[in-house]
Amino acid sequence: MASSYNAKDEDGHITVSGPGGGGGGALRSKKPENTAFKQQRLPAWQPILTAGTVLPAFFIIGLIFIPIGIGLYVTSNNIKEFEIDYTGVDMSSPCFNCSQHFSWNSTRPCTCTIPFYLEQPYESNVFVYYGLSNFYQNHRRYVKSRDDNQLNGDMESLKKPSKECEPYAYRENKAIAPCGAIANSMFNDTLELFYSDPNGTKVQIPLTSTGIAWWTDKHVKFRNPGGNNPNLTAVFQGTTKPVNWHRPVYELDADPENNGFINEDFIVWMRTAALPTFRKLYRVIQKKNNMVPTLPRGNYTLEVVYNYPVRSFEGRKRMILSTISWMGGKNPFLGIAYITVGSVCFFLGVVLLIIHHKYGNRNNSADISN
Repeated sequence: MASSYNAKDEDGHITVSGPGGGGGGALRSKKPENTAFKQQRLPAWQPILTAGTVLPAFFIIGLIFIPIGIGLYVTSNNIKEFEIDYTGVDMSSPCFNCSQHFSWNSTRPCTCTIPFYLEQPYESNVFVYYGLSNFYQNHRRYVKSRDDNQLNGDMESLKKPSKECEPYAYRENKAIAPCGAIANSMFNDTLELFYSDPNGTKVQIPLTSTGIAWWTDKHVKFRNPGGNNPNLTAVFQGTTKPVNWHRPVYELDADPENNGFINEDFIVWMRTAALPTFRKLYRVIQKKNNMVPTLPRGNYTLEVVYNYPVRSFEGRKRMILSTISWMGGKNPFLGIAYITVGSVCFFLGVVLLIIHHKYGNRNNSADISN
């Protein structure tokens, strides 16, 4: 038996005819249909790069980026910042004894006092940060070691944490709240600032512990179990504190709006850092009087309750005082990047202009003679 094939190039179909000449079924071939879209005949626009279009673009980018970069760099340099390393590695450091003898198993806190001098006053709100170095919060196992359902107030997850929290999910046959390696390693040093006025009086600087976490974290991602039940002791009954914590989660703060899973120190710590050297917001010093600087020039004292050992991973700890601007904290990188890109574009524009002026006329003359 024989069959004949009549191909239709227009629509991509094949007609199969039997021996009797009768029409057979139509089979679709692999050829795309003859449409403007499938045959790529749609109208298109492609820029034609000429000296008249490329050179102005380089100069415009340079002239725009360089002033923006200078503005960002100057703004960043105007931000005041003061940093103290209180790790206690050097024997001359006031925190040396604490760093050598304190560990996670220590029951008695260790206190050290560090005097320092501010050479210039801080006028606006001052933000107090703690900084850690050589601490890899971006490790894959570490980042996954948490239970977001438990942190969101789910009662079932409170008593049965996720397996991602292992080996910090259960302790003494009780569920750990909050579970996971991130919560277990929460920063717990206590930092206090004192100002020594010219009369010799030591005045404590008031530090605000609320308003330091992201609004979405505070009101969406983190919630206490039990709804609006103010008795967190009863809500967390049947659970236990993380291994390295000195007190349970429902005793983090006396303020009920800043206690439990919605404690802002805890929320800030749970937002993991991308790099091994990082800083996190600890407190805010609010400006109260426009006539008086928030932190006047003079002598200060930092009192540290040394609860967070870093010798095991060769880390370092520091306290940072910083003001902010419309672009955030002190970060000269963005300004330098804009200046660099703008300068490179402007330089390339000059080089290409010279090349075009030197060789462009020669090519035009050659085309005319031909």
